[in-house]
Amino acid sequence: MNSRDIPSEPRSQPIRSADDDTGEALLVPPRVGWAALLSGANGVRSLALVGGVALHAINVYIATTILPSVVRDIGGLDLYAWNTTVFVVASIMGSALSTRLLQRAGPRGGYAIAAAVFAIGALICAVSPSMPIMLIGRLVQGLGGGFLFALAYAMIRVVFHEALWPRAMALVSGMWGVATLVGPAVGGVFAQLGVWRAAFWSLAPVAILFALLAAMALPKGDARPAERSAIPFTQIALLMAAVLAISAGSTLPGLTWNILGVVAAIVLTGLLVWVEGRARLKLLPLGAFRPTTSIAALYATIFLLSMAVTSGEIFVPLFLQVLHHQSPLVAGYLAALMAAGWTLGSIASAGAGGRGADRMVMAGPLLVLVGMVVLTVLAPNVSAGGWLELVPICLALAGIGMGVGLAWPHLLTRVIKAAIPSEQELAGASLTTVQLFSTAMGAALAGMVANAGGLIDPGGTAGTASAARWLFGVFTLAPLLCLVTVRRIARV
Repeated sequence: MNSRDIPSEPRSQPIRSADDDTGEALLVPPRVGWAALLSGANGVRSLALVGGVALHAINVYIATTILPSVVRDIGGLDLYAWNTTVFVVASIMGSALSTRLLQRAGPRGGYAIAAAVFAIGALICAVSPSMPIMLIGRLVQGLGGGFLFALAYAMIRVVFHEALWPRAMALVSGMWGVATLVGPAVGGVFAQLGVWRAAFWSLAPVAILFALLAAMALPKGDARPAERSAIPFTQIALLMAAVLAISAGSTLPGLTWNILGVVAAIVLTGLLVWVEGRARLKLLPLGAFRPTTSIAALYATIFLLSMAVTSGEIFVPLFLQVLHHQSPLVAGYLAALMAAGWTLGSIASAGAGGRGADRMVMAGPLLVLVGMVVLTVLAPNVSAGGWLELVPICLALAGIGMGVGLAWPHLLTRVIKAAIPSEQELAGASLTTVQLFSTAMGAALAGMVANAGGLIDPGGTAGTASAARWLFGVFTLAPLLCLVTVRRIARV
């Protein structure tokens, strides 16, 4: 469920010292290189910004790792996927509101508010006596996490010289790689010790620590004229309502409610398209909802690939523990293989251009398709958890992530290239929204399919095996559809 987002194109602006509370622009020597970014005052600022993103990212992997233990303790298996859905839906709103928060509270105040909201959410999760209360905590956490994630990118342009922006953005993005190592370890250790609540308790003081660090390192105000940022609230509200409609349908017994949830989501999505077509303030660039355009095919491919990954990241830890007798720690790390493969694939394909980039875009969905088919066949089979049974599953997980990673950099850059010049900044900003929406929708649909597939009724080992078979089988359609959409993308 990695948010490897591309922020909107940066614009030149004055650079401020972190110690300058007056907000007056200061001239900063344009030194470049990692030493300039990681030393002196810049090093402290870097630590504050990457700390917030790392906290958000690590929390994602902690939650997915300990969730099976949470369900065993307080119940709520029917709401399993809601933990991801409400977190990501709230993150969408947090990301959308981050610009407004930055303008009103300034870098220092905005970061402190974001960290405080995140810490409050973590504390609610830590004391949750039931799954509904846990979901309230996850909602608050998601809002704070969305603030932290978006503010980190926004404040790069405020506190660093323009020459350092690319490295600063790479450093922030790299925190997701750190999270794949730290998150499963923290969550797995607490889960194996039987104290999953301590995982959430531990996040609160860390959030406050980074807020204090930000108070020392970041400027109090912004010298730019306060411009009221316009946000397409109507379209964002319709996006979130569509996701929640599917999630609500998945928690009610009976196929009828599932179908009604899907129908409601389709109606809300249609209403979104209608509103977007008539709105002065756009959520996506021109042509995004026209099936014949290349930019629509790009968004569809991004959406489908992200959904395929989400389906696995949410439920794989549960399947590995119940069906393959893995400990929470091991299950968490094996589930993180998709994220690791994604990172490696992105690095491997980033330098490709021309026909090489076309081949990466075509090969990515094919690799994801193979991985999903392998999981459909092997993951539901109950085993003792030996390496002979686990290695093919591990290769499939890594292959899915690798496939997405191979195509991902080229899909993102082509979205910006496909937009008309006046909307390229909007196209860059839209990538965050589209990926978060696809993650939330993937989580909601995964919950619906797993619940309908037997996770709740009959439940147990047999029900979990059936749910795994249905989940991976249905989500195999995502990369299969990608093979159609990528044919319209070639050489944007």
